Amino acid sequence: MKKFWLTGIALAAGLSLAPTAHAQVRLGIAGPVTGASAAFGAQLKNGAEQAVEDLNAAGGILGQKIQVFIGDDASRPEQGVSVANKFVGDGVKFVVGHFNSGVSIPASEVYNENGILQITPASTNPTFTERKLWNVFRTCGRDDQQGAVLGKYIADKMKGKKVAVIHDKTPYGKGLADETKKAMNGLGVKEAIYDGVNVGEKDFSALVQRFRTQGVEVIMFGGLHTEAGLILRQMRGAGVKAVLLGGDGIASAEFGAIAGDAGQGTLMSYGPDPTKRPGVAEIVKRFEAKKINPEAYTLYSYASVQVLKQAAEAAKSLDPKKVAEVIHSGRTFDTVLGPLSFDKKGDRTDADYVVYEWRKAADGKLVYEQL
Repeated sequence: MKKFWLTGIALAAGLSLAPTAHAQVRLGIAGPVTGASAAFGAQLKNGAEQAVEDLNAAGGILGQKIQVFIGDDASRPEQGVSVANKFVGDGVKFVVGHFNSGVSIPASEVYNENGILQITPASTNPTFTERKLWNVFRTCGRDDQQGAVLGKYIADKMKGKKVAVIHDKTPYGKGLADETKKAMNGLGVKEAIYDGVNVGEKDFSALVQRFRTQGVEVIMFGGLHTEAGLILRQMRGAGVKAVLLGGDGIASAEFGAIAGDAGQGTLMSYGPDPTKRPGVAEIVKRFEAKKINPEAYTLYSYASVQVLKQAAEAAKSLDPKKVAEVIHSGRTFDTVLGPLSFDKKGDRTDADYVVYEWRKAADGKLVYEQL
């Protein structure tokens, strides 16, 4: 297997790379290799690459080896479109990615127009699969499913407390915040504050002061780990003891590193930990042998490649449209996440979000444990 690393400069320059002689199934892996969300990009890359390595060792797909192309979108929509166009030029037919919903949605238009099947391990905004495109799928859940779990948890466990709903103004963050707000409002809980922050913002003192003066006790944050960690540190520094609830966007060890002790007690929605599933231990060991922690979306990415392989073999074809027809058919696929099937939109037919709490482990690091 030959790997191509595409930097933003290389993408802009439109460099072409010659395919290897025996790698005939061209697979793109796209996500933020650089930038603030690079930890999640690494999860997608590590998971898909390990799946490719395992499948190639077993003969590939329909007897053909898989060739990997890596695209760095840096969490920027315009760069995601550049990655998509570069994949088109490289003859890529299948894509695992992107991470951010705000990148996956515009990139999917390019893939759709050029006959490329896209399966994202991590983009949860409902719009991604609501546009009736033939080529989009996800191995993760949706924000309306995740928001329903968070909203119900707030209504059931935090009844009578003052709640703030904060988001990072992205399709993912605002989408999750709005779905949580909708769910908790439907259960009789009205937020005291609804506001947005900017991605990359560092100083949240004005927001923290609003929490103090209004006596906020619960903060639902729709966004990623960097802003969540900084908000928590500044809250605790100002004496605000409110509990923060986040979504899958904080499911990274980097959240613990940024938040430090301030992150203890933070709640988070995410799927059941796939590393704990029976039969996955040997695959987990392969990651650990490479000193890779298969956390969060690593195995969701691995599962995405498994779905592509099984669907292609069922279709007896590497034509992306024929593979998509099999995935849309309701067929069940055997993956590291468990049995997966998809509806006509490309969404999973099951919803599996649960709630975790970030706690300090024996080594002093923060880890998340399912409640």
